[in-house]
Amino acid sequence: MKRIVNQAAAPDTSFADALIAWQKQHGRHQLPWQRTRDAYRIWLSEIMLQQTQVTTVIPYYARFLDSFPTVAALAAAPTETVMAHWSGLGYYTRARNLHRCAQQIVAHHAGRFPSDPETLVSLPGIGKSTAAAIAAFAFGSRAAILDGNVKRVFCRVFGIEGFPGQAAVEKHLWQRAEALLPARDIEAYTQGLMDLGATLCTRTRPACERCPMQSRCIAHASARTAELPARKPKKAIPQKSTVMLVVMHEGEILMEQRPPEGIWGGLLSLPELNRLSVASQDDDLHEQLALVLSSFGDIESVETLRGFVHGFTHYRLMVTPVQVRLRQRHAMLAQSDYQWRALAQISEAALPSPVRKLLGTLSDSVFQPL
Repeated sequence: MKRIVNQAAAPDTSFADALIAWQKQHGRHQLPWQRTRDAYRIWLSEIMLQQTQVTTVIPYYARFLDSFPTVAALAAAPTETVMAHWSGLGYYTRARNLHRCAQQIVAHHAGRFPSDPETLVSLPGIGKSTAAAIAAFAFGSRAAILDGNVKRVFCRVFGIEGFPGQAAVEKHLWQRAEALLPARDIEAYTQGLMDLGATLCTRTRPACERCPMQSRCIAHASARTAELPARKPKKAIPQKSTVMLVVMHEGEILMEQRPPEGIWGGLLSLPELNRLSVASQDDDLHEQLALVLSSFGDIESVETLRGFVHGFTHYRLMVTPVQVRLRQRHAMLAQSDYQWRALAQISEAALPSPVRKLLGTLSDSVFQPL
């Protein structure tokens, strides 16, 4: 089949008109962050919706607003409390940036979100597309968005070749997004792009028969909806491994406070043998454990649990959990990154989702004092 060659197009006002009309009649109107001009609520929803489905976000959004009803309340909250509310939502850099952004809004903008997209994009965690969405929904600003759903819509409707993550393709998409901006109804237009990509022009099995762009869609006309947008070139996914320690003593579990940056930054997690270890890899597991846990207590028993795999964006982590019971434990330095937590209260902590799942799958006997 003949490939379609892309040429820059003149502004297409009929595209925006058709999208706005469709959104007003068929788009989503009952999402909890809609029908508001509150920039705080709009910003919160936009950050949570990055790489996360609406159905997953809704309960987290509600809990955040219950605990942090204003940007000032969020800014004043302890980091651990914010991370605990985010726990399970993934991509934890978003939560750290969310907290930092709230603090900057209070400290440098008198608790008010800027209406200018260029100022918004200078704040932590707010990219160009997110800034445009906040400006459009909160202030009616005429600014272009370009998230993953919108890229897919544009690539299919206009037959845009190449992987959207490549610089040249993304530049072309931004030019297209800005050229298509309507002179009116920017809120309905922006929401329409989001709704179209999320509900009809989906990655698999797009509902072309209900799409308002069907008659103009190049991908549909050429039977190439499965090919556009082009997929990211595949490369081997690196694999890493770690041993997680479930160290128990009298109804409490040893937890590590992760550093602010890096994997699971700012969260409580289980200690990992490779992070604790000063032992030789030639030593067997029991010898390593005896050495690295000597500062925490005396080992009574060791049991290797069923392993699992956790996928990150750029690699897969093979986790081998090892349950260790201590006969007695030693006092730790006050400044230690490690702490004992009562198991009955561990569900309230800010835990990475795989750690939360691991602890949840252990039998009830694990959670009983010796």
